[in-house]
Amino acid sequence: MAYVRNKFIEAVEKAMEAGKKMTPEQKLFTYDGVVYPTTLCSPEVFRALESFEARSDDVILDGYCKCGNNWVGQIVTDLVATSAKKHEPHKFNKELLLAEMPFLEIGDPEKYQRMKSYPSRRVIFSHLRPDKFPVSVFKNKAKVLMLIRNPKDVAASFFHFSNTFTAYPPYDTFGAFFEDLMKGQVPWGSYIDFLCMWNKYIDEENVMPITYEEMKENTVLGAEKIAKFLELNLSEEDIQGVAKRSTFTAMKDNSKTTHGEFGNALFRKGSVSDWKALFSQENNQEMDTVFREHLAGTKVGALIKYDVYCKV
Repeated sequence: MAYVRNKFIEAVEKAMEAGKKMTPEQKLFTYDGVVYPTTLCSPEVFRALESFEARSDDVILDGYCKCGNNWVGQIVTDLVATSAKKHEPHKFNKELLLAEMPFLEIGDPEKYQRMKSYPSRRVIFSHLRPDKFPVSVFKNKAKVLMLIRNPKDVAASFFHFSNTFTAYPPYDTFGAFFEDLMKGQVPWGSYIDFLCMWNKYIDEENVMPITYEEMKENTVLGAEKIAKFLELNLSEEDIQGVAKRSTFTAMKDNSKTTHGEFGNALFRKGSVSDWKALFSQENNQEMDTVFREHLAGTKVGALIKYDVYCKV
């Protein structure tokens, strides 16, 4: 089913309204060396986040902005909910499942105290680099799904999103956006830094990498892989049902209900290789060079399949 996250809708619509009254400079702030959106995050929340106590059966989906968090998050939420209803119906509570803004770092400072009373499994999203996670995530071995997408499509999608989502600074040209993205001067900082940092954590036993491209290519196989990692014990029929309900088209059609007005900005194309319409020769050369210098030969770099998805 399509889960309606009212807390999510309230938070993003409030952020969009606030963003309309702010200058581009006012929309960003820096905390612990990373740039974040002022209307969604705050130093107070980040300080409170340090006290968050992760559980070993928590499910954390972590992906940089525009890597497909909301789409894959729907799949993860549906898989967990389907398993709970099938095996532990006494624990399934739809209201509690959707009680908070799903992104770990977005909310109010009291959020983490409220979350202590919520039953397992808690499904949590995040855009944070793994080194910015609360210590308990790796200490208690919460289940972490590392979601990545090829960097050129992330850049293209992020550019379009920035010009629709009023909580983020807009850009007149892709060139100007690309320059800030490569310097890490956009919400959530540098994607290259995000990928490089994940390369240091990819071998942790509680981490499973998954790519946007493989989920697009075969959603059923991707959902099956996730369910196995989370030990959800679902049948092929269960997984087929989740995949059918979670196609990009189905979610885009339901986006007004599930995500409010934000859905129009969130679910744009959901395609692969959309970057080709925006990247100049100089943009291509810069991204190719940066990838080669920082990620070529790494495990994360191999997962991206750069030669398949990022070559002209």
